[in-house]
Amino acid sequence: TMTSNTQKSDENRSKRKKEMEVSNSNPQLSSTDKTDVSFSEGSQSLYKPEPLEEVLNGDMNKEIKNLLSKYAHILSERAAMDASYVQELDGILKEARTLENHLKQKRESLKQRFTVIANTLQS
Repeated sequence: TMTSNTQKSDENRSKRKKEMEVSNSNPQLSSTDKTDVSFSEGSQSLYKPEPLEEVLNGDMNKEIKNLLSKYAHILSERAAMDASYVQELDGILKEARTLENHLKQKRESLKQRFTVIANTLQS
């Protein structure tokens, strides 16, 4: 009986070793994983899920369209700002030309006065 007990305990040890190896190589699902699997299996009967690639492509397309729309809006705002800058610069140039003409007239007027004064002093 002693040898049979030793053989049984050796068999039990080897069985436990094999069980441990199997459980380590195939980790068991946690209870939440099990419910997720059962939930997803049940939900598959309600609708046909889209393949992940299609979902991602759809989301990416929406995101790309959104970004392009924002980009177009920003470009439109910048174009409007550029146009307002051009108008402002045109106004500044017109004012500068007006001042330039006014200063030229003043210079001519002063030349004439100095000429009159110089002629008066010479006589």
